Amino acid sequence: MINSRSELAAARSSNFLTGLEQPALHTIVAAAQIRRISAKHNIITGGHRATHFFLVQRGRVQYYHLTKEGESVLLAWLVPGDVIGLVALLKSPSAYMATAEATSDCQLLAWERSVIRKLAASHPLLAENGLRIALVYLRNYVERHIGLVTKTAEERLAETLTRLGERSGEVHPNGIEIHATNDQLGALADVSPFTASRVLSNWVREGILSRERGRVLLHAPEALMIG
Repeated sequence: MINSRSELAAARSSNFLTGLEQPALHTIVAAAQIRRISAKHNIITGGHRATHFFLVQRGRVQYYHLTKEGESVLLAWLVPGDVIGLVALLKSPSAYMATAEATSDCQLLAWERSVIRKLAASHPLLAENGLRIALVYLRNYVERHIGLVTKTAEERLAETLTRLGERSGEVHPNGIEIHATNDQLGALADVSPFTASRVLSNWVREGILSRERGRVLLHAPEALMIG
């Protein structure tokens, strides 16, 4: 059972629970279990039966698809407020579409499929919010595909950094800190690791950002958009 103010505040920030009245919010959050997942462990695995629905409260998650050749295709970078396992809302049992792996120690709210479906039936706004989130994901993938054929590698990488900074960046006196590796940034921008490293190195020399292992400190976000 989850009733603390901090848990409710974290849940309220999620688009999945937006618009709900306080009593409904309490009921829905109280029906969840807390799951703590260590870094580098899977939260869900693509192809496995969808048994649970998750809401990220703390930590970072990479959402990826593993090809038949064993290559990992990074689809999204999930942060607190994001949800995992929307297919668990469907009436017919389905499988998770991709794998979600914790890239840092994470805390999540977890609902069993039968529980979240009953809650969605009692609170139709949950299903509507779930559809809105799915459409946002679809729009992001459409924009990503359009960018792949219409924008340069530098433009795509700049947009990726800006988006991550807005969604999950930590503000410091000398810039915005983003926790992501070169490979992860390149995958989200659909550029090769070599190209990502080259472009980032150029931006380091220009003073736009600085890099450490697994982190980027963005000093001048506006310079990325200027190009």
